[in-house]
Amino acid sequence: MQGRERRLVSGPVDAIPDAVLDRPVVGVNLKPGRLRDQLGDGITLLVFLRHFGCIFCRETMSDLRRIAETGPGFPPILFFSQGSTIECKAFLRRYWPAARAVSDPELDFYEDFGVRRAGLLEALGPRVLSARRRARAKGLENGPRSGDIWRMPGVFAVQSGAVVWRYEPTHAADHPDFARIPELLSGAA
Repeated sequence: MQGRERRLVSGPVDAIPDAVLDRPVVGVNLKPGRLRDQLGDGITLLVFLRHFGCIFCRETMSDLRRIAETGPGFPPILFFSQGSTIECKAFLRRYWPAARAVSDPELDFYEDFGVRRAGLLEALGPRVLSARRRARAKGLENGPRSGDIWRMPGVFAVQSGAVVWRYEPTHAADHPDFARIPELLSGAA
């Protein structure tokens, strides 16, 4: 994992605008209502997935499911997907049926949280090819492309309407050491 972790200690510096928190959400295994209604009192991990055909999207889901279901103290996760609710439900059925996911085919939340598009080397460079071997060793493969295939992933910890921690990936396959998330967030709660 070679991205950059950034802890924000002053809270309101990265406040999520009310317009974003109050935007209605649709998806799978969600409470009816707005983004605000999906967040608990403690820290919630927001994970922005690449497109559903991406081997790294599949790896993220598989890894997080294993860690969250076995690791004590793991925060609740809310996934964001580029797919429709129907596509999202089919994807989750295969990788994590109990997961909660917002369907965001217009990429509104991706844009609001600054989840950017990849450049050529970030999407297809040597580190991505190396990570592809890692994911294939786990029995994963690419699927049909859907959504914006150039969109990067994103991982944010939010609490009380503010981003308290984020991971800034350096390439399309980059993500934090998910097993260390409780440790990384221990000072943010």
